[in-house]
Amino acid sequence: MEHTTKILGEVVPFVFNLLRDKLSPQYLYHNFYHTSEIVKSCNQLGKLAGLGTEELEILELAAWFHDTGFINGYKDHEIESMRIAEDFLTRENYDKGKTAKVLSCIKATSRSEAPQNKLEMLLCDADFSHAGDKEFTSKTMLLKLEWENIGMSSCSDEEWDKNQLKFLSSVSYYTREAEELYGAQRLSNIVTLKKRVETNRQNEEKKNIKGKKPKRGIETMFRSVYRNHINLSSIADNKANMMISINTIIISLMLTVVGAKFSFFGTSLKENPALIFPAITLIATSLGSVIFAIQSAKPKVTNRIERGDVRNDKHNLLFFGNFTHLSLSEFEVSIMEVMKEDVLLYSNMINDLYYLGLVLQKKYKLLRYSYTFFMVGLIVTVFVFISILIYLKIGNHPIKQYHLKFS
Repeated sequence: MEHTTKILGEVVPFVFNLLRDKLSPQYLYHNFYHTSEIVKSCNQLGKLAGLGTEELEILELAAWFHDTGFINGYKDHEIESMRIAEDFLTRENYDKGKTAKVLSCIKATSRSEAPQNKLEMLLCDADFSHAGDKEFTSKTMLLKLEWENIGMSSCSDEEWDKNQLKFLSSVSYYTREAEELYGAQRLSNIVTLKKRVETNRQNEEKKNIKGKKPKRGIETMFRSVYRNHINLSSIADNKANMMISINTIIISLMLTVVGAKFSFFGTSLKENPALIFPAITLIATSLGSVIFAIQSAKPKVTNRIERGDVRNDKHNLLFFGNFTHLSLSEFEVSIMEVMKEDVLLYSNMINDLYYLGLVLQKKYKLLRYSYTFFMVGLIVTVFVFISILIYLKIGNHPIKQYHLKFS
């Protein structure tokens, strides 16, 4: 610093030691470096304003002390700074009139006060000199971290940029000297910050758009899975109907043939009762097959739910069996409640898919039993029938004719 007096030479180590020993390390912005920067700004502004040695000394003393009150926290730190300055200047036998001016300048930096003279205006302008600093962004980021450290404020970087843009736009320097020194850079900082805020906004919009894509993807997934479930259910029902038709025809035919007292190759049931075994085998296995097929095709309705169960994750409002007992107004209210929240809606759809899957699993399990009974029945029937024919031939039962004869 070019301008130095005896008192200024003594105040620098005093302030340094005070802040080093008593200022919390959480204060990343309001520290000795910040104080020295304000003093430099006061020196520059004072010289531009043509201040005399005495006035410049008062201004710089006020700058050195104006933030010392932060050693006791943010609240009323200007008052604490005034007390520290007054105690120091009194011990140094500093002129009382000058001391009063120093204290008045410190008091003017409070946001609840307005500067009344040139010195006070210059100190207030110096206090906002960072608004016209090329390092504005990095310096205010330290202020953000400081506020987070002491629990004053916590916000995202994007929100902080918006707040700082408002701050820069609201800054109005009291003196021509400050406007000359910092005005152009302040406007440049506003433009830079405005661009960054706009970039943040565009990135947020892109993020929101990307965030919507998974939602559309989820809906596509549900549509696809529902379609697959319905197709699989339709295939299972068609297979069940086919097995029911085939087996009922076989059962009807066999009952008719047995009831008509048929003879095969000239051999009747009366003459060879063993021929009844393949018929009984085919009828029994066909009956088992048709029973499983009917069980597979039989519809199943789940338990109903009550109005208050809408938020119960174990219930599914989307299945007709659960809501048909509700009145139209109750159903409408329940559906609207589900539609209000994506999580609740997706929960109901997931439950619906799960229970559809259970139904499909049971359908195909019963169909497998039906096909197995049918296949085993055919194999056993043919095996038994061939065994009986061999038995009849070995037992010297002549084959009289090669056609079925009914009596």
